[in-house]
Amino acid sequence: MSMYQALEAEADRSFMSLYLENLVLVERLHRLLLDVIKDEFERVGVLEINPVQALLLFNIGDNEVTAGELKSRGYYQGSNVSYNLKKLVEMGFMHHQRCDVDRRSVRVSLTERGQKIRQMVKDLFERHATGLQEKGAIDQKGMETIITSLQRVERYWTDQIRYIY
Repeated sequence: MSMYQALEAEADRSFMSLYLENLVLVERLHRLLLDVIKDEFERVGVLEINPVQALLLFNIGDNEVTAGELKSRGYYQGSNVSYNLKKLVEMGFMHHQRCDVDRRSVRVSLTERGQKIRQMVKDLFERHATGLQEKGAIDQKGMETIITSLQRVERYWTDQIRYIY
C-alpha cells in the first residue's frame, strides 16, 4: 500500500468515525430534548401529558392536520402518532373532526388547553435559544451551519430510501 493510499484509508476511517459520532449525537439529542420537556412539565406540575405529545401539540400549532400528514412529515417515527392523537383528544388538548372529502380521515387542531401546552413548550425553547446565545455556546452562524449540514444528511438519506424502492 502506498503512502497516499494509507493516508486516504486513514481519512476514510476518520470520516466514518465522525459520521458514527454524529449519528449517536443526533439520537442522544432527541432523547435529551424529550427529557428537557419532561423535566419542565414536572417542574410546573403538568403531569398528564408526555413529551412526545407535547411536541405534537407544539408542531401542530395553529394548523389543522391529519395523522397521515404528521407521519409523512417524518417527525414522529418510532412513536404511535394515532395513539397519541387519540389520547390528546380524550384529554381535551385537541379537537377532531372527520374530513368531509375522505370520511376515513380525521383532521385535528388544538383546543385552548392544547394551545396552553404549546405555549409552554414555545416559552421553554425561547429560553433555551436565549441561553445558548447569552452563554456563547453557539451563535447564529453556528446554528446555520448545523442546519445546512443536517439538511444535507437528510437529503442524502432520503435519496437512499428513494433509490431502494
